[in-house]
Amino acid sequence: MSKELIIDAASSEIVIALLENKQLTELNTEKSDVQFTVGSIYLGRVKKIMPGLNAAFVDIGYEKDAFLHYLDLGPQFRTLYKTIQQMQNKKGKTPYLPRIKPDPDIEKDGKISDVLSPGQLVLVQITKEPISTKGPRLSCEISIAGRNIVLIPFSDKVSVSQKLSSGEERVRLKRLLQSIKPRNYGVIVRTIAEGRKVALLDSELKNLVKKWEAVYERIRGASKPRMVFQELDRTSAILRDMLNVSFNNIYVNDEVIYRDMKEYINSIAPEKEKIVKLYSGKAPIFDHFGVEKQIKALFGKTVSCKNGAYLIIEHTEALHVIDVNSGNRFKKSDDQEATALEVNLIAAQEIARQLRLRDMGGIIVVDFIDLHSEQNKQQLFEKMKEAMGYDRTKHNILPLSKFGLMQITRQRVRQEMNIKTMEKCPSCGGSGEISPSILVVEKIENDLDAIIETHKPRKVLIRVHPFVDAYLKKGLWSIRRRWALKKRRIIKVMPVESYPLTGYRFFNENGEELSAD
Repeated sequence: MSKELIIDAASSEIVIALLENKQLTELNTEKSDVQFTVGSIYLGRVKKIMPGLNAAFVDIGYEKDAFLHYLDLGPQFRTLYKTIQQMQNKKGKTPYLPRIKPDPDIEKDGKISDVLSPGQLVLVQITKEPISTKGPRLSCEISIAGRNIVLIPFSDKVSVSQKLSSGEERVRLKRLLQSIKPRNYGVIVRTIAEGRKVALLDSELKNLVKKWEAVYERIRGASKPRMVFQELDRTSAILRDMLNVSFNNIYVNDEVIYRDMKEYINSIAPEKEKIVKLYSGKAPIFDHFGVEKQIKALFGKTVSCKNGAYLIIEHTEALHVIDVNSGNRFKKSDDQEATALEVNLIAAQEIARQLRLRDMGGIIVVDFIDLHSEQNKQQLFEKMKEAMGYDRTKHNILPLSKFGLMQITRQRVRQEMNIKTMEKCPSCGGSGEISPSILVVEKIENDLDAIIETHKPRKVLIRVHPFVDAYLKKGLWSIRRRWALKKRRIIKVMPVESYPLTGYRFFNENGEELSAD
C-alpha cells in the first residue's frame, strides 16, 4: 500500500492529510498555538480530591482542571513523588534513577486520599486531550516515545509489541533490551523495531533517557504548575509512528517546515530523506493533489460508497450512529441476502475509513442491512476486523447482535475532526435570498476595476469556483482575454475547488491578496 502525506501550512494552523493508495484516510489539524497534547508532561498541583470517584482534579494550567484517577497513578507512584520532592530543593543533587531504591507499590484497590492531598505537586502526563466541556485526562505512569521503543521510568519490565509475528524476533528483541537498558527503566519495543540492530536501539535508548533526565532539571525548584516536556507536534508524531518503506512521498508547501522535516527524517531514517518534497505550485496544495474534493465528499451527514450505497452518520454526546443504506442505484439481484451482504461488505470498508478520517472515538453503533445467514454475519464481522486492522488507535469490535447492530469501541484521545461541508451562501449570507447569479461576472469585473485603480498591479490572478473559471475562459475570445485587452493588464483565472460557487478573490504577482475595498 502506497502512502503519501500532504501538508498544508498556514499562519494559524497546519492541516495534514494522509493518502493511502490516493484515498484520503486521515486528516489532522494542528493549531499553531496548540497546547495540552497527548504525551506532554506537566508538573501539576492537586486542586480537589473526589473520594466518590476515587480520583483527583489537577491544575496543569488549562482553563479546566484535569482528571486523574487512582488507577492511573501507577504502581510506583510513591517513588515518583519522592523523586519530585528531592528536585524541589534547588540545592539538591539530580537523582540518578538507576541508583534509586524503589518504594513499595501502592495498593491496586487503594483510595486516592491515601496518596494524594490538595496542594500537592504531582508529575503527570496527558493521555487524553480536552474534549468538549471536559478537561484533559492524566496519568502518572510516565512514558517517552521514540521511533523504535518507548521508555517507561520507574519500571523494570521489557515488553514487545504483540503485532510482531515472529516468535524468535520477539525473544531476540526482549533479550537485547534487557541487556542494555539501565536499572529502574522499563521499555516497550514497537513493531517497527523488527530487525533493528543493537547499536541503533542503544543509541535511541540513551537519547530517551537524556530526555527524561532533562525533565528532572525543569522540575528543579518549581513551585507552580508548568509544562516540563512537550510531545512532538502532530506532524512529527505521525512521521515517527507511521514512516516505513511504504511511505512514498511527503509534500509540504512551507519551506521552514520542509527543512525541519528533512532534518527530522534524516535523523530517524536517512534512506527516506528524498521523499520530502517542497510544493511550489500556483494552485493550493490540497486542490493540486485532489484532497479538497475528497474532504467535501467524505465529511458531512451523508457519505457515498461504491455502486450507489451510502452511509448516514449521526453524532450524539454519548455515541455515534451509522446507518447503512443500499440506495436506489445499487444493482439488486433476486437474492436479497446476497445483495444485503454485498452492500454491507462495501459499507464496512468505508466505515473503517470514516472512523480514522474523522477520528471518531467512544461508542460507535452500526446498523447494517439485516442478514439472516450466520455464515454471512460472520463474514461481515471478519471483514470489519480486517478493514479496521490498519487503524493504529485501540479499538474493539463485537459481532452482530440479534437486531443486526454492530458495536465498536474506539479510544478517544482527541477532539473529533468535524468539517462542515454545507456552504453558506456568499451572496445572501444565509438568509435564503440572493442577488441574481447571472450578475456575478459583472461584479467580478467591477471589483477588478477597483483593484486596478487602487493597487495598480501589473498582473492580477483571480481565483474562482471551477464552474465560473470555465465560463470566464470559454471560447477563443473569452471574457478573461477581453478583460486583459481592455484593462491592459495580464489577467489570469485559476479554479479553486474549495471556493463557493459565487466566491472569488484577487491576488498580485507575488501571491498577495488584493482587496477592492
